[in-house]
Amino acid sequence: MSIPENSNPYNMPPGMPVYRRNSTLAIVSLICGLATWFFIPVIGALAAVITGHLAKKEIRESNGALSGDGMAITGLVLGYIQLGFVVLGIIAVVVFLVAVSAGVTRGLTGPSALAFFMV
Repeated sequence: MSIPENSNPYNMPPGMPVYRRNSTLAIVSLICGLATWFFIPVIGALAAVITGHLAKKEIRESNGALSGDGMAITGLVLGYIQLGFVVLGIIAVVVFLVAVSAGVTRGLTGPSALAFFMV
């Protein structure tokens, strides 16, 4: 009597698809990345970036058991772009405030003040 090659009943037959589970952190990163554009700009961006990096680490360490790398990358990209816009906005506000304070101290009013801001 011989033992069949595939005596383990839990092994799947060859050719059957293997479904991998999505990383929960990758899904959270994607949702936060989308939410940062509509609801919660700074907090959502930070959450998207943090959970995106954690998801990529979790997927890498799962040795193929988890999927969702694309969702994690999308969340990271959306979060980093939003953070970039926030930084640019802060810089624009600071430059504007400096320009206004310089204009006030110089006594610029009327059309000359407008020309000052156009340059």
